[in-house]
Amino acid sequence: MQVLFAASEVDPFAKTGGLADVAAALPKALAKLGHDVRIIMPRYRAVDPKKFGLKPALPPFPVTVGDKTLHVEVLQGALPNSTVTTWFVEQPQLFDRDGLYQDKGVDWPDNLERFSAFSQAVLAAMPQLKWKPEIVHCHDWQTSLVSAHLQWTRSQDPFWQAAGTVLTVHNLAYQGLFPREAWGLTDLPWEGFSIDGLEFYGQINCLKGGLVTADMISTVSPTYAREIQSAEFGSGLEGVLASRREDVVGILNGIDPEEWNPRTDTHLPATYGDGSLAGKAACKRALQRQQGLPERPNALLIGMIQRLAEQKGIDIFTHAAEELLTLPVQIVILGTGDPAYHKKLSDLAAKFPDRLAVNLKFDNALAHQIEAGSDAFLMPSRFEPCGLNQMYSMRYGTVPIVRRVGGLADTITDLSPETVGAGTATGFVFEEYSAQALLHAVKRAVAAFGDHALWGRLVNTGMQLDTSWTRSAKDYLRVYERALAKSPATAGR
Repeated sequence: MQVLFAASEVDPFAKTGGLADVAAALPKALAKLGHDVRIIMPRYRAVDPKKFGLKPALPPFPVTVGDKTLHVEVLQGALPNSTVTTWFVEQPQLFDRDGLYQDKGVDWPDNLERFSAFSQAVLAAMPQLKWKPEIVHCHDWQTSLVSAHLQWTRSQDPFWQAAGTVLTVHNLAYQGLFPREAWGLTDLPWEGFSIDGLEFYGQINCLKGGLVTADMISTVSPTYAREIQSAEFGSGLEGVLASRREDVVGILNGIDPEEWNPRTDTHLPATYGDGSLAGKAACKRALQRQQGLPERPNALLIGMIQRLAEQKGIDIFTHAAEELLTLPVQIVILGTGDPAYHKKLSDLAAKFPDRLAVNLKFDNALAHQIEAGSDAFLMPSRFEPCGLNQMYSMRYGTVPIVRRVGGLADTITDLSPETVGAGTATGFVFEEYSAQALLHAVKRAVAAFGDHALWGRLVNTGMQLDTSWTRSAKDYLRVYERALAKSPATAGR
């Protein structure tokens, strides 16, 4: 099968979150199953053509956005350590910037123009590249206009008529909302601005455009697929999703087993694997030294790697922190986000210098070192479409402490007498979104950490789970088959 991934970020070229991980790992997994998968994304300033060996693939061609005609080029490279062809849409006026979507925390005001131009360039480039996708796999609001154009402006185009479309929602909270007056920038017909199209309380909603036009919709975990059809998690789109419930599928993300492997990880001071954990103890000591924490082997060292935003539960963590830090624990935090939480965490680190270390930055090597050096990993999310860090943690012998929501509910089995007896327990799960519930879960983890045999069983169970993309890639292939069956050439819309 020929599958085109249209994505606004792909690791390691450009990344702000889990979308970039999925857009890199899933194509590689599908390619290993024998499919011809190719990727197209913007060429941001961060994507160095020399570093990644990019070469011209197409000369400049025009794309119309509102009353502007922009000229774009296409460069070609490949995902590192793979044979997956990756194309880059080159348009300096739109993409030669430091940030992908924002500047200093504020959205670029021309984001609709940027991603409308990108979406149209995707569709214009494929015939020129002489490669015809059977499936166009879009991701989040930034590429939802690809699906919308396939319905409203290209449904009779012989090149695209038989293509099936799939939209993956990585985080429903980000929808691409713009004023009605900007509709001309979409280059879609006015019929698309309706209650059955992209209109959303008088605004343009790009994600909604994908939800109503894609042949199939996927989310990144089964629980999240159910949650977003409810008022609590639906962000105003629960009615749209519920109306398409037969076409909504939740497929759990996997992780890249080559990138996240404690036996071969070059970021670590010592490597290790299940059955031989001496290297993990060395990683803990090294992390404590690096972070300026006392080397206390009996302290439960808890890692947190996240955006410092309320979606990720940083509010209930800070409310619980004073009491939490009186327990026999140490905590290492890595991430950036809301400046108010930067200050709160910095103040807490100053008050508890032997128990809390805060790193207000993104550092990939340190992320690996925290996963390996920590005993436990805390994810108290308000909502979590899938989450990857809990899966990285289990692979690294680090026991997750999570809230039962989204993909966290699908991946972590709470410790109980029954799950211990069955050999399925992998972590600690709490239900209520509150500081007290978080604190209780950490106390349970502290108690279990004192029982070396019990903790060892938790560690080993998690490390032996298959969290690779292979199973999920096969699930996506079934979604692609369903999308093809619904495409205009076979079923009409």
